[in-house]
Amino acid sequence: MPKSRIFIISGPTGCGESTITKAIIEKIPNFTRLVTATSRPLRLNEKNGVDYFFFSKEKFENEIKKGNILEHGYISNRDTYYGTYGPYLKEKLKEGFNIIGNLEHKGTIFFKENYDAVTIFIKPDSMDNLKKRLLRREPDISQDELQKRLRNAEDEIKNEEKYYEYTVINAEGKLEEAIEEVKDIIEKNI
Repeated sequence: MPKSRIFIISGPTGCGESTITKAIIEKIPNFTRLVTATSRPLRLNEKNGVDYFFFSKEKFENEIKKGNILEHGYISNRDTYYGTYGPYLKEKLKEGFNIIGNLEHKGTIFFKENYDAVTIFIKPDSMDNLKKRLLRREPDISQDELQKRLRNAEDEIKNEEKYYEYTVINAEGKLEEAIEEVKDIIEKNI
């Protein structure tokens, strides 16, 4: 029986990493999404244990102290933690699932170093197309927020892409091709 593998699919906001992850889970048996933890409040239509494990800030800090948060980041301007909840990960690996996580750079490095994760960076074919996607997804986005996200995307591509084993371009109108490319990478590595 093959061992469970962990795959990290990341990229700037709007690049399609969540959509690609969902498609992979539907197309390849025995895959599940890594449900991470956060200290931010539950939003409308979100479910605890499905979208995130929602903890208060105090509980999140206690889980860190107990060693149950394997890696984490803190967003100071939102006073919010995000991280990997160890008990969930251990349970899914014990059940024999392959795991796909959509993590930030710090989490990706952690999983490469500690779990020999296969890492895939998703990026747009152009910043103009990324801008169009962000506007389609959030038509009411402010110009300041849009420019901030585009700058963050450029920074991620410039500074973080090099840490990933694979890069897949999710070109405008070619999502299915990107999904198939990611599927091929994963099938070579399980």
